[in-house]
Amino acid sequence: MPSNENRPKTCEPQIAAIILTCNEEINLPLCLASLKGLDAEIFVVDSGSTDRTREIAVAAGAKVLEHPFENYAAQRNWAQNNLPIRSEWILHLDADERLTPDLVEEIRDVLRARPETLGVASDADRIEGFLLRKRTFFMGRWIRHGGHYPSYHLRLFRKGKGFCEERLYDQHFVVNGKIATLKHDYLDVLCSDINTWIERHTRWAELEAKQLLMGSNGKAQVRPALFGSPIERRRWMRNGLYGRSPLYLRAFLYWVYRYFFRLGFLDGKEGFVFHFMQGFWFRLLVDIKLDKIRKQETSEGSDQKSEVRRQA
Repeated sequence: MPSNENRPKTCEPQIAAIILTCNEEINLPLCLASLKGLDAEIFVVDSGSTDRTREIAVAAGAKVLEHPFENYAAQRNWAQNNLPIRSEWILHLDADERLTPDLVEEIRDVLRARPETLGVASDADRIEGFLLRKRTFFMGRWIRHGGHYPSYHLRLFRKGKGFCEERLYDQHFVVNGKIATLKHDYLDVLCSDINTWIERHTRWAELEAKQLLMGSNGKAQVRPALFGSPIERRRWMRNGLYGRSPLYLRAFLYWVYRYFFRLGFLDGKEGFVFHFMQGFWFRLLVDIKLDKIRKQETSEGSDQKSEVRRQA
């Protein structure tokens, strides 16, 4: 048997980075720059940008493909199923996210490591995906408190082993196999334009309300588990105590918990805006829309019954 040193080296890239965009000319350059140091093929999946997003991506050496946007889950799964990915590993990012240099080095080292370095005894035990730790910036400030840091997201996994759960909102990746957690952060730099933030969250509140009414669609989803991964634990908490609490009141109690009991007030004035808007206003808006949809459905059901009686 020839030794590993004598085997021909492959020229295939080590990792494929998939970035979703729509009018991201401001954020995209820093996102692309943060990938330097990785042996990566870069794909930008754009959904109708009218600014310089595509030009910036092409200039940076990325492959740009157009696809109409339905929702994040559909867009991410379309990308995985249709992009000409040659790499063994896939990394998903949004345009307003960046890898830190420490995380780039960690990813590079982990993916090049021998199985025994990762504590893998056999192929059946090999790691198929990695949780990445997110550090959120809002209005230029790192949001460190209120239970918002550290926050873990499954963004890196072996090709063919992961997919995005089909949800209208709060969708996460699911990996078939063993996962591990990386130590270093990636950055999520939320827009400094509060009007854009409000517009996006108003749209997302509508999707969240519809998703709550739909429930699970029967397909593979993140498994709610108190003693599971950070994502599973968060889903358990949302479906459990919070999901069973009274509409409207639960948004207020959640904000009190985050801001006072989880020390969100230590994040300064920017933290006050963030925890109030994201922890109270957004969750309250979801409840308002959920209540409205339920009343509409009840009213429509009553009208249908009345029509049936008239025709009988």
